[in-house]
Amino acid sequence: MIVTSISAREPLPSLMISNALRPGLHGLVSSLSREVAGDGVTVNAIMHGYTATERLQDLGIDDAKVASQIPARRLGRPEEFAALATFLASESAAYICGQVIACDGGFLRSN
Repeated sequence: MIVTSISAREPLPSLMISNALRPGLHGLVSSLSREVAGDGVTVNAIMHGYTATERLQDLGIDDAKVASQIPARRLGRPEEFAALATFLASESAAYICGQVIACDGGFLRSN
């Protein structure tokens, strides 16, 4: 499993390096998943959206302003992102391979 960010699909202000590098990881997921799926190995990427972490504070992002732009009207919680990762690592997700899944409260407008 590869962790990327919503910036891989929709560039975010002031995150030039992240905006540039993370889309390449999605290409890696697509290519690698096709190579190893026959061996029972799943490869997926999960993209976090705006999540209540110290990183958001370090970037000086206004939680209330960002939350108003998210359809869920709040920031994500780290445990919600962890739940997605845990599911994809479980036997219940053994047939999910080569996917990029956002945990973003509906923020992304692109697929």
